[in-house]
Amino acid sequence: MSFLGYIVLFFILRWIYTSFIDSSPRDTYQSMGQDRYRRSVNVSPQDFELNLLSLTSVVIKADGKVSQTELNYVRQYFVSSYGRERANAIFRTFNDVVKKREVNAARICQYLNARTRYESRLQILHFLFGIAQADGHVSDPEVRVLENIAGYLRLAQRDFISIKAMFVKDQDNAYKILEIDKTVPDHEVKKAYRRMAKKYHPDKLMDMDEAYRKGAQQKFQKVQEAYETIQKERGMN
Repeated sequence: MSFLGYIVLFFILRWIYTSFIDSSPRDTYQSMGQDRYRRSVNVSPQDFELNLLSLTSVVIKADGKVSQTELNYVRQYFVSSYGRERANAIFRTFNDVVKKREVNAARICQYLNARTRYESRLQILHFLFGIAQADGHVSDPEVRVLENIAGYLRLAQRDFISIKAMFVKDQDNAYKILEIDKTVPDHEVKKAYRRMAKKYHPDKLMDMDEAYRKGAQQKFQKVQEAYETIQKERGMN
């Protein structure tokens, strides 16, 4: 590793200790004050990557077991997003520091809330659900953890239910994805589809990396499929 690389790694490690890890009440109070002061500052790529990786660790450990399939899903995401060399460096830092300590999801989300747009946080939740489903099933403990994270990210309950319905099979999933009740008239279904298609359009994440835009495309496709399911069910034109 180059000298510059060691300098970058030093600051990443220092940031992890002060921002990710559970700390004393005094440290928490100081951190909250710093968050208010830095509210207008955008999250750096390094901070975002490690924040995201830390949240994935919370989801992976939610059901009391670490699935290799879920770990592979996360690694593949980081490799496809950042390249193998950079992804390996991120994982080494994570394994050296974060993985050995208790991760405070609420504080991580507080940090992200001050530095990311709502659409980006929706995509974070979508990505985390993808991890939970990587082993073929989203367990109840994983759903509870994901709902807590959605709350920490200040996402509306209807958005959580909509994204959950994209991964967890249940009755009336198509309606849940469109955030409507099954009893609404056809014109309300069409209105909901237009609203959700606009909400989840990939163009809203043009400033994010390719993997995130791909996730947005997946959400957009789920909205399309939900609408087509309802159209077929109701015989709508």
